Amino acid sequence: MTVALWCILIAIFLPYLCTGVAKTSGGFRLKDNHDPRSFQDSVQGVAKRAYAAQINSFEVTPAFAAAAIVAHLVGTAQLVTVNVLAVLFITSRLLYIICYLADWAILRSLVWFVGMGLIASFFFVSI
Repeated sequence: MTVALWCILIAIFLPYLCTGVAKTSGGFRLKDNHDPRSFQDSVQGVAKRAYAAQINSFEVTPAFAAAAIVAHLVGTAQLVTVNVLAVLFITSRLLYIICYLADWAILRSLVWFVGMGLIASFFFVSI
């Protein structure tokens, strides 16, 4: 297993980190687990932003996974380069989550664009 493939696993679990933040900062109670979607709709502030970061993380993970796997399958890119891109992507996602929680909207959008550029980079280095 390469570092890039391990990063796919990390990316898969990052949304659940956001879920934990949303639940702990939103006053989640066990009884809320019977209908967690309506609980998420009722939260505000950090909990609501954590939930939004969770949704975005679910949306971007398949693109990252596909890009990293394609780079491995094509095999023309240096493995070190692919691993570095993957670590940079995970770093960008962590920064994205931090920016979302802190309500730094402009910086969050810039970090999002960096992450999308990193996903595209997997394809460009594989040419």
